[in-house]
Amino acid sequence: MTETPHPMYTAHADTLARALTAIAERGYWSAYPESPSPRVYGENAAAQGEAAFRALLGNRYPLDQPGTVDWVATEASPFGVDLGVSYPHGDVDALVAAARAALPAWRDAGAQTRVGVCAEILARLHANVFELANAVQFTSGQAFVMAFQAGGAHALDRALEALAYAYAEMTRHPGTAEWEKPAGKGDPLRMSKTFHVVPRGVALVIGCNTFPTWNSYPGLFASLATGNPVVVKPHPGAVLPLAITVRIAREVLAEAGFDPNLVLLAVEAPGERIASTLALRPEVRIVDFTGSTEYGDWLEANARQATVYTEKAGVNTVVVDSTDDFAGLCRNLGFSLTLYSGQMCTTPQNILVPAGGISTDQGHKTFDEVAAGIAGAVGKLTADPARAVEFTGAIVNAGVLARLAEVSGDVVLESRAVDHPAHPDAVVRTPTIVKLPADAVDTYGREWFGPISFVIATDSTAQSLDIFRETVGRNGALTAAVYSSDEKVLDAAEEAAVEAGVHLSCNLTGQVFVNQSAAFSDFHASGANPAANAALTDGAYVAGRFRIVQSRRHL
Repeated sequence: MTETPHPMYTAHADTLARALTAIAERGYWSAYPESPSPRVYGENAAAQGEAAFRALLGNRYPLDQPGTVDWVATEASPFGVDLGVSYPHGDVDALVAAARAALPAWRDAGAQTRVGVCAEILARLHANVFELANAVQFTSGQAFVMAFQAGGAHALDRALEALAYAYAEMTRHPGTAEWEKPAGKGDPLRMSKTFHVVPRGVALVIGCNTFPTWNSYPGLFASLATGNPVVVKPHPGAVLPLAITVRIAREVLAEAGFDPNLVLLAVEAPGERIASTLALRPEVRIVDFTGSTEYGDWLEANARQATVYTEKAGVNTVVVDSTDDFAGLCRNLGFSLTLYSGQMCTTPQNILVPAGGISTDQGHKTFDEVAAGIAGAVGKLTADPARAVEFTGAIVNAGVLARLAEVSGDVVLESRAVDHPAHPDAVVRTPTIVKLPADAVDTYGREWFGPISFVIATDSTAQSLDIFRETVGRNGALTAAVYSSDEKVLDAAEEAAVEAGVHLSCNLTGQVFVNQSAAFSDFHASGANPAANAALTDGAYVAGRFRIVQSRRHL
């Protein structure tokens, strides 16, 4: 039986078709402009978005959900802004029951309808992107432009990418088929067969503090598109961006004729650990998590009834062998270390440099000169406070400050506090860079999340590659980079990266940075090392969220 297109599918069919082409070609494409310029979004869009955000502060968030027992407020802005938003705190039994009740009609709607409705949710989120960006900025500590790009446009691109993969996997097989087998004498055997896409069950998305939308949207929309109701459990420090998302999703679902309880917000009271309670519910069959290795490992070990997708901590590594653009190397790495004060899962931590120095276009550079060059680039970016805060943003939580206080060694660049010109109570810190010997593996061999990086003196590039393999093999990584003007070294680094299961960038000296990941082209994480058990986004990321169940009848 041919599925009748839902109007929301028809409205977004061209965008979805272009997204399907993009994931097949892996070239550049983006559906949502990343520049917040008035020339792109209109003269009043930024002011209207900020006003919508400000109107939410100090109030109960307008979200009508089943099972609400009280209201909680847990957010503290890294910029020192008093948010004061309270959210409905729901009974877990009621939330799960409501999600389960919403599933059958959504399942039976079919792949086209589900993907079309999800695409409309993305369109509505995009229409509110300035409100969303403000919410991301003031809960995560990202500077506004980064919040707009990573928390808005790029998060929406990643969500659309997940929709494209979900649709491709759900429609890989026909919905119906006629089967005919010759029977020798007599009439052939003939059957009609129907293949149903069956969702796994309730999905749980556990959000993170630093990238509440970018890291949550792929799992949320992959699960929803494949027929699963989704319970969204935000990080207590970054509830508002996902509350906005849930509100808009529920509005669109209701307009499309579906139960809005297909998407629910599950906030937690202090110390409640509602994520663990939900993750172990037998009805919860999918879990998406971004955060600490410890909790990710716990989910993988204990949420046995569910398919668990985790992105955890890692030790991102740069191997420096030589370069034909030393100034570009320093600028590029300096920017990567400074961006969002290193509070990105893709920020380099370990920079491995031969103790004897490297060959460059400026002649031989000693180990100390390489370290000083990178530190100098960071220092230049952060010298002017007004300019610095647009790169660094603010520190997301006290754990980052504790690590800054703990780090020790031969300091090349001291972290310093910066006064934010617009937000006097903001907690801002510039990066620190520390020199270490190769045998200090107890220090650099673990993740130091935040504005902390190590320049490590190795015996040779060969030892650098060995250390790279060992640390990534043991701890995982989401990114890796190499600088060399020797093709043989580049090939060796690529082989090491393949063995370690980590994505590699070579000789980045311009406007592409190792901690950037482009939707529809770059895979984020690989699922091939301990830092993550899945990749954003590929077929494996979506295919496990549903099953094919067939029925057959004689013709």
